[in-house]
Amino acid sequence: MNKLPSKTLEKLVDELSRLPGIGKNTALRLALHIIKQNKDNISALGNTILDINDKIRYCSVCKGISDEEVCSICSDNKREEHTICVVENIKDVLSIENTQTYNGKYHILSGVISPMDGIGPQDINIDSLISRIRENKIDEIIMALPTTIEGDTTILYIYKKIQDYVQKITTLARGVSIGDDLEYIDSITLGRSIADRQIYKEHITNP
Repeated sequence: MNKLPSKTLEKLVDELSRLPGIGKNTALRLALHIIKQNKDNISALGNTILDINDKIRYCSVCKGISDEEVCSICSDNKREEHTICVVENIKDVLSIENTQTYNGKYHILSGVISPMDGIGPQDINIDSLISRIRENKIDEIIMALPTTIEGDTTILYIYKKIQDYVQKITTLARGVSIGDDLEYIDSITLGRSIADRQIYKEHITNP
């Protein structure tokens, strides 16, 4: 990209290009769109971004993103509190919610174990999950993690830590293809995979 005529515009492009999936050309298009907006719209955008530091927090229960100390799902008494679905990130929660087939609670790990990337069990929300299970009566843990080597490694690690505390540990049915991330799976397939989930111990014994 050629040098831009404005250092302020150039700085905006640089900041936008830090976002995942946004290259310099896309960042420039977004920047040009922003500067065409009226002052009120730009101020609203800027204030919303600034609010992230002050107002967005992580739920003290499930570790998901929330405006309150406890998120709306964890505080919903109509949801099944004895079932926890373990997911990698908040996008997976949204994907599962879109299926309208699950009415339990969640636990967001914020990653999966990946030694190649230097991510170990201590780097994601596993300890809080184990504490949550030990301190509450949990009937079922659903492992809804990516069907990748990293996802399977994470499931096995968690399974060994919680198998003595939970009666039923399940994984998604293999209608979900190997290597898939939940956010890219259509809601019908994902919903069926949740409904037809398998007992994890039987899965690792009879792959």
